[in-house]
Amino acid sequence: MNGAVSRVLPVLAVLGAIVVLWYAGSVALNARLTLVTAERQGVELTLAQVVADTMVQDRPRLPAPHQVAVALWDGIVGEPPLSKRSLVYHGLMTLQSTATGFLMGVLVGILLAVGVVYSRVMDLSVMPWAVISQTIPIVALAPMIVVLSNSLGLGEAVGVENRLVSKTLIAAYLSFFPVLVGMVTGLRSPDAMQTDLLRTYSATGAQAFWTLRLPASVPYLFASLKVAVAAALVGAIVGELPTGAVEGLGARMLVASQFGQPLLMWASLFASAILAGGLILAVGGIERVALRRMGARE
Repeated sequence: MNGAVSRVLPVLAVLGAIVVLWYAGSVALNARLTLVTAERQGVELTLAQVVADTMVQDRPRLPAPHQVAVALWDGIVGEPPLSKRSLVYHGLMTLQSTATGFLMGVLVGILLAVGVVYSRVMDLSVMPWAVISQTIPIVALAPMIVVLSNSLGLGEAVGVENRLVSKTLIAAYLSFFPVLVGMVTGLRSPDAMQTDLLRTYSATGAQAFWTLRLPASVPYLFASLKVAVAAALVGAIVGELPTGAVEGLGARMLVASQFGQPLLMWASLFASAILAGGLILAVGGIERVALRRMGARE
């Protein structure tokens, strides 16, 4: 019990500090509009009245935490889940691209990692280009991926919308690199004593891979998957912006920004954070099951 409390208290302390600073920032940034409006109306306000008004503005520069919480609740619970005004609906649209891109990125990352570990040529050629690819800003690369996928007609080839293909490719692009790095590290983690032991048993390369290198890489793989799934979500959201998407959390943020709806924008942002947390927890749950099946101790 004491151990659990000692772990929770620091988190609550940091969360409380963030909320306090957030409220202070809301007052500081929203007070100008309150004072200007009062001056135009010839009204003098007390400090308490100014602070109270900054907490209830319809279009604040920085919404207060309780305003964002209400907007998030209304977007998730206050609307039917399949309504296009529901954040649940838009979250599912983003999740679709995120999951597909994540699976593609994981597959590509694992295959490249195996090639890098077992091929000196791939190690010298693929890894440098993989690192370089991650230095390109995704906001600059995303429009190029959209134009290229539309030009090649990838959507028609697989029977889906081109914008969905573009979002999926961007999600896969961001998620493959963590998996590649994690798997390369994991596959190379067995020490010389372990590999020498397998040689004394005349184990083949395939046997060494399945019995030693692959099991040793599992913890590294799942650590990289948690990063990759969050990166895939970011890619899906970013991919919704240049495609002109009308569905998805990124599209909701864009619409809210264009039409001056900061509460909707912040609610969509927090919905994205909740979705990312759920995906990471799901990967963590699969990790625990996999490690337990492999005989790892709790």
